[in-house]
This record gives sequence, C-alpha cells and structure tokens, in this order.
Amino acid sequence: MGSSGGAPGDIPGDSGADRTHGVDAQRLARVRRFVRTRRGAVATGLAVALLAGGLGTWATDTWPFDGRDQYCWGAWEQDSGPGVLGDEGFEGDDGRSRTSTGTAPTPGSPRGECRLTVASSHTFSDGDKDRQRTTVRVRYGPPPKSAGQRVSWLGGYLADRAMPLPGGLPGAADGNHGILVLPERCDARDGRPTAVTLDAHEEAADDDRVPDVPDLGGSQDVAELLVAAANRGMKAAGCAGGEPLRVTSALPELPERADTFSRGPVCRIPGLDVRADLTKETAMRLVYQVGAVNEDLQSCSARIARSVRRGERSDQTLFDAVMVREPRLTRLLDGVATTEAPAKGWRGTGDFAADRRFVRAECAGRPTAFLLLGTPTGATSDYFATFTNAVARRLGCAPVAPTTDAEGGRR
Repeated sequence: MGSSGGAPGDIPGDSGADRTHGVDAQRLARVRRFVRTRRGAVATGLAVALLAGGLGTWATDTWPFDGRDQYCWGAWEQDSGPGVLGDEGFEGDDGRSRTSTGTAPTPGSPRGECRLTVASSHTFSDGDKDRQRTTVRVRYGPPPKSAGQRVSWLGGYLADRAMPLPGGLPGAADGNHGILVLPERCDARDGRPTAVTLDAHEEAADDDRVPDVPDLGGSQDVAELLVAAANRGMKAAGCAGGEPLRVTSALPELPERADTFSRGPVCRIPGLDVRADLTKETAMRLVYQVGAVNEDLQSCSARIARSVRRGERSDQTLFDAVMVREPRLTRLLDGVATTEAPAKGWRGTGDFAADRRFVRAECAGRPTAFLLLGTPTGATSDYFATFTNAVARRLGCAPVAPTTDAEGGRR
C-alpha cells in the first residue's frame, strides 16, 4: 500500500508515519526496558499490563497498531470508506502509491491546505503504459477578498452537477468538487465565513485526446471526505464544538448525465432559447444540465460539447446560472455588491462584469443571490434576466430583472 507523506504542518500525533510498525517496535522496546528496571513488583506488573493492553489493540487491528496510513491532517484514513482511500482508488496494478502533504490550520493561523496524490500505472501486453495521477486538494479558510473572484469561486462549486449536502449542511458537492461552510464560531476575524473546499484533478497524458475525469468514488464519497476534513480542520483551528458534523443521509444525485433535447428551452426554463443565438452546427452540439432545484439552490449550465474530430479537448462553457439562498452560503457573498442596483431596472444590489453577473435581492422574505458565470457573446436575449425572473416566479416573489409589460407589468 501507499504511505502517508505527512508534512511538517500536519497535526502532531495523527500522521501515518506515527502508525508504522517501526514506531510500534520502539514502543514495545521501551516497555520491555521498563519491565527490566529495578522499580519492584508493582512497576513490573504495571508494565506487563501496558504491554498486554498494547498487544491486544494490535490483535484487534485498532490504534496504535493498525498500520493504516492517514492523510490530510489525519482527517482521512486508508481503507476507511471513500473509494479514493481504498484499493479501488488505483486504476493500475503497478507502482501504486498514496501520499499527502500540507499544512493544517491552527488557532493562530486558521488557514490550511492539503494535497492527496494517488498514483499508479498499468502496462499493456504491447508494452504501452498507462499512468494515473489523481490529486485531491482541500483548502480550509475564508473566501477570496476580491468581489469578482469570490463570485466566480462560489459559482464554480454550486453550478453544473453540484447537489446540496444532506442533513441541512450548508454546502454542495458533485463527484469531483465540494464546498462546506463552517459554523459561525469559525468565522474569520474580518467576519467572512470559513469554508472547506475540495477539488480533484486527473493529470492527462500528452497523447490523451480527451482528459480523464478523476474518480473519487462518487458524490457521496466526496461529501464524506469534505465533512471529515472540516471536522479535523475545526479541531486543529480551535473552533470545534459539540457534536462533529455528519453526513446523515444519501446525497441527492441527478438522474441524467446531460440534457440533449433538440427542441425546447434550455434547462426547461421558459424563454431561455439559446439555440437561436448559435449556428446550426454549434446548436447540434449544445448540451445543458439541470442541476439542483429546491428552495435553497437552483442551477442551470449550458455547454457546447467538445468535438474530438476538431481536436477540442474540453467543452466550451456558454454560461453557468445559479440561485442560492441558503443563509451560510449567501453569507459568503457579503460585501460583494455595492449599495446600488447593478443596472437600470434591476431590483436589489449587485455587480455586472464582462465574465460574470451578480445580483442580490429579497425574495419571498429571504436574501437571495443570483449569479451568472461565462461570456455568452452574440446573445440576442439576456440569459441572466430570463433565468433570474423564472426562478423568482418559482419562489413566489416579484421580478428581480427588468420585464416587459406582458411579462410583469414593469420595464
């Protein structure tokens, strides 16, 4: 099996190296030397009891003799459940290794980061070799200070196939990414909430026509990894309290990989007619994803599917549109908007830029944020306005974007 690459910043006493048999042997040797001292029968009996207890834990495969590696500040343990931590995390049979590096947060410096790298290779009968290098990166800390970066940062975790974490946890996850906002007691000194994020990346070979997608075991496993890292991070930063966070039920999953209906509005949102703005050939490659649709989160993502024939290695993003009103998630956007409407006719406050749009308004009695990422150039209609007002209608609140007389009696 692979070994932990515990970094100097990891939490003492929780790295995989502390659980190796070499350290176990040293402990046994110290006990034996203690038995041989001249401290008398009482000390001898105590030492023998300690030795017997230690051998008992070794026999039952529990700490400190279980020999299992630990990763990311001790948050994750080898073979503990999520696929990336077990044998199924290796795609090849040769050169297997699993290592982690990083620095844990502390009370004095409540920021942390860790990287878990899973590597393997496979040699085919013709001599060709396929290599795997999966990297999982976890960050602990507040969101970016820059308003533009913060909108793009949060939107990236809530769009596409992201689904809300179960049990009321303020966050979302898919098979490769995740975000979880920590309780208020962990907020940064400047008031920004602290979040734990997870991002996975698969290193592609130069001759790969289509990049591989990292396989962490599924969105449920990503949620488990995320919550475990959050609990360990809070403990290290000194803001853990009460019962640890838990994934108490299954993470919702989308029933379809992507929508490819040849007709009808994108994401089934009336008026969101994207094909009219595309060439015939490009319109044939349009795919869209209906994401979460509930009271706290809704998303719609539109892409132009890559063409391998044309040498395209990734899809072209048209836009990611998101509505979020979960209180802790919306707190991440505090301070992003100005005190004015983003444009004439819009309700609320916000900021419009070339590659993103953001507006925040009261909707059915709750602060609600609407985001759009991407640059849908050549559009004859305002995708963001259409999405925003459609969601507002679903939630039962007044239009947020300007409307025509026929749509809402307001311009």
